[in-house]
Formats: sequence, C-alpha cells, structure tokens
Amino acid sequence: MVFWVFGYGSLVWNPGFEYDEKMIGYIKNYRRCFDLACIDHRGTPEHPARTCTLEYKEGAICWGTVYCVRGGEEKERLAMKYLENRECEYDQKTTIDFFKEGEADEPTLSGVVVFTSTPDKESNKYYLGPAPLEDMARQIATAFGPCGNNKDYIFLLEKAMFDIGHEDDMVIELANEVRKVLGIMGLGAWKESSSSNRITGPSLKPKSPMSPHKLLHLPEAIAMDT
Repeated sequence: MVFWVFGYGSLVWNPGFEYDEKMIGYIKNYRRCFDLACIDHRGTPEHPARTCTLEYKEGAICWGTVYCVRGGEEKERLAMKYLENRECEYDQKTTIDFFKEGEADEPTLSGVVVFTSTPDKESNKYYLGPAPLEDMARQIATAFGPCGNNKDYIFLLEKAMFDIGHEDDMVIELANEVRKVLGIMGLGAWKESSSSNRITGPSLKPKSPMSPHKLLHLPEAIAMDT
C-alpha cells in the first residue's frame, strides 16, 4: 500500500504525520489563493482567518512538497485520518499529476492526492471568496485562534517557499501588505533573519484588483492547520 499527498500550504513546512519520502515539485493548472476560512486554528467563527486553497488556472503551476506514505494499510489509514481531520475545511480530495523540476513533459507521479475546496459559497460554507488585497491583509493581520495567529501562517508560508527555492509572488505581495498593516497598527511585523530582501522588504509588485467580499460567521469545525 502506498499513497502520495501534495502540500501547498502549511504541509510544506509542517506535515505533522509520519511519511516515508518527500519531494519538491509542482502541479500544473492550479495556483494558490487565500479564499478559505479557518475558524478553529488560526481564526474563530466570529473572525475567520484566511488560509490558502487552490484555484484552477490554465497554464499556472503551483510549487510545493509531495509526501509518500507506504508500509501497510494501517499506516496509510492513520495518515489519511490525520489529514482529513486537519484539512476538514477543504471539501474535496482531488487526484493530480506531480512534476519534479526539469521533468515538464511527463509527470513524475500520477494519482497524487491534494485537498482542495469548491469555490462556491452556497455549497462550501468555508469558502470566503476573493477580496481586495488590503482587506485580506487586514483580516490576516488581526485574526487569531486557539492554535496561533493568521499572520504567522502567511509569514511561515512565505519563508517555506523561499526555503524550497520557489517563492510565490502572491504570497510575497500579501505578506508585505500584512507587514504594512501591522506597522500602521503599531504591532510590529514578524521578520525572518535571511539574506533575501524578498522576505522582509517591501513589495515591488502592483496590486491586482479583486472583487470585494463580506465576512460571514461560520459554524465550528474540527481541524488542525490548513
């Protein structure tokens, strides 16, 4: 028995389960977006956090880490149970092709599991939808839950992508906007000691227009990190 799962959010730096092998690589035709609510780890039902999910975009690629679990049905079952509890705000398990760097023509792996969410507020109660960059940054800068702050999530994801050598422009732009909000609020900004100015410095990229969004109060769930 063996299965592979692709991590593109906190799984990149904190898988949290026993695995036998990991690889850095990417999936095609998906990109990160911060459109999913977290209400029980880094947020609350009254003030949801924003964490990343995937949205389909032809020609896009999303870098991350794939983990292999092998060694028997029970080990696989325990790993999947852990992941389903942790990722319970994602309403879909999708199977995708995974590519290693330099192997763009043929996938390295097929049938890799990735947790995704339906981009529809009617069928998916945890889907927040897009919002202006400034609004998302204010929400991330101020949301917190039983297990941590939303701002730490975005900064740790930014660092994790730097560490694997594949920074995400959207993550960098949003992280820098969160730093700006924290500075305005007088709360300071989380900084990682690094030679890369892209982690601690200002964003040089223009802001992309996004449709406005109104926060919703959401029922509780049981999860770990997203």
